[in-house]
Amino acid sequence: MIKLHDKYFKKFISQEQIQEAVAKMAMEIAKDVKEEQPIFVGILNGVFMFFADFMKVYNYPCEMTFVKLSSYHGTSSSGEIKELIGLSQDIEGRTVIVLEDIIDTGNTLDELHAIFKAKKVKDFKIGTLFFKPEAYQKQHKIDYIGMEIPNEFIVGYGLDYDELGRNLPEVYQLHTNNMINLILFGKPGAGKGTQANFLKEKYNLVHISTGDVFRYNIKNGTELGVLAKSYIDKGDLVPDEVTINMLQAEVEKNPEANGFIFDGFPRTTAQAEALDNFLTTKDMGISATIALEADDEILIQRLLERGKVSGRADDQDEAKIRNRFDEYNQKTAPLIDFYKKQNKFHSVNGIGTIEEITVRLSSVIDEL
Repeated sequence: MIKLHDKYFKKFISQEQIQEAVAKMAMEIAKDVKEEQPIFVGILNGVFMFFADFMKVYNYPCEMTFVKLSSYHGTSSSGEIKELIGLSQDIEGRTVIVLEDIIDTGNTLDELHAIFKAKKVKDFKIGTLFFKPEAYQKQHKIDYIGMEIPNEFIVGYGLDYDELGRNLPEVYQLHTNNMINLILFGKPGAGKGTQANFLKEKYNLVHISTGDVFRYNIKNGTELGVLAKSYIDKGDLVPDEVTINMLQAEVEKNPEANGFIFDGFPRTTAQAEALDNFLTTKDMGISATIALEADDEILIQRLLERGKVSGRADDQDEAKIRNRFDEYNQKTAPLIDFYKKQNKFHSVNGIGTIEEITVRLSSVIDEL
């Protein structure tokens, strides 16, 4: 996985696959025109790597040149005329093969055919290393194709994303975020942590617990950890911006993740809005918020039993447990409304065996 500007790209076509396709094209073209001493015309900018590798394996007499296709506004009915810049040879009566790095819609093919027909060439053929048949909109025949690829954005081997990536020896595909990003709600004792562990394994998600992230940053003395501790030591709440920056760092540590489970954040509507804004900058979003619902009395008994083993004081005092429930209700109610307005809120029965609850959660996720 690589990052160019603001987007991530995953490896798509290896150097070996590319060179195999280049060699295959050279053999096919040589079989047709090796006696013609053709002129190969490379369309800049993206073709430079392909053109160079092609010439290394085309072992017959030929001429070569690079051109650019330039456009300007004129007085024709179309309002636009295209011309080649850099073609100095007299090509009348010659066999010309244009080499392209990639053809998708094929919009330039009309101009290329018109230009070379006007120059009275003997034969005109088109070859492209990469071809997107799903995107192609023209009737012109493409004579030589290195490989067909899906209609996805790619970079590398001469192709760029805002001028970055041309020098990569392999081809990378845009990492589309068909991700599952979940927020788990649940009162203390609802089994949120247990279920998060099952879900992250089942769906290959990254579990981000706000508490764990805070402890990691403070323990390791990171810049954000030192900043957060300065607020905590003064008895102040850590600003949302600091928490979001910590979460952002965790997300960016895992660029190949299938998605994330956010646990312990957001706790307020302002935090939910901040999380949405941050995810939007990554072409991501929350897929669903899922609340594990359970009767308070059942959860109280669970926590009291847990307190006998865990030794946690707040799990051994029923009054403290009820206060925690009240705090949860006050904080969560606005969040439920926030995500309901986005049609992203789901309620799941949290009573039953661990396996039964996992099945219920999975049925919600599988629908996403």
